[in-house]
Amino acid sequence: MSALLRYQTALLVRSQRWLPPVILYAVFLGIGVQGGQPILDSLAYAAGALLPVSAWLVRICVTNEPPAARSCAAAAAGPGRAHLASLLAAFLAAAALGGAATLVVTAISDAVSTNARVPVPRIAAGAAGLVAMLITALLGTALGALANWPLLRSAGRAVPTMLLGALLLLVTTGSPAKSALTDLTTGSREGTVPVMVGASAGAIAVAAGAVWVACALCSRRG
Repeated sequence: MSALLRYQTALLVRSQRWLPPVILYAVFLGIGVQGGQPILDSLAYAAGALLPVSAWLVRICVTNEPPAARSCAAAAAGPGRAHLASLLAAFLAAAALGGAATLVVTAISDAVSTNARVPVPRIAAGAAGLVAMLITALLGTALGALANWPLLRSAGRAVPTMLLGALLLLVTTGSPAKSALTDLTTGSREGTVPVMVGASAGAIAVAAGAVWVACALCSRRG
């Protein structure tokens, strides 16, 4: 599995197809996050923007290989394991991007509440922001797994599905992503750092289920 993961990571890096989503994410942060803003609000914005980027990275990873190369990897390790490696590579890339964003946002933001009256612990806020980043990265990976091969082959269906799915995950009540972002913004208003246990558990469950479905189906739809 580690060899497959290194292979998929190398494919992602060398393809340079990761540049558009990373640049777009940087643009989102440059527009929406400014120095001196409340730290938890800024972290919520950065975490929300990571979700569609994570789904985009999944699409890149699952479509990077030519069909012949994918067939070789599937024959050597099994189609489920080969597909799992591509999904893990995308998640790790999204998590690394979210971790870098967390460091930057935590460093440049003011450690205060929304009204600037209550101090907020900077390290604790950064840790909460990192958890939110991982939640949205997990949900973006789940969305990408369900909105691309092997479930959806056509880009004309996959891309709109990803965009709509990302929007729904961010605004629908009960979504772990919305819950995490709401916790951060509420914590910013109150000057408290949230603990997002429920959202984290929900994101892990959703991601595990989506990845299992995608890996189970890839052998049937190769």
